[in-house]
Amino acid sequence: MTQSKKQQERQWNTRKELQNPHGKVKSFEELSDMNEKKK
Repeated sequence: MTQSKKQQERQWNTRKELQNPHGKVKSFEELSDMNEKKK
């Protein structure tokens, strides 16, 4: 039996999320903005 397209996409998305468990990597600009706000 073949899997439905939605099911394949869902599985692919979960595999992709597992590769990067900490979320989106921030750019240097975003990191510097965060650093300035803390001061």
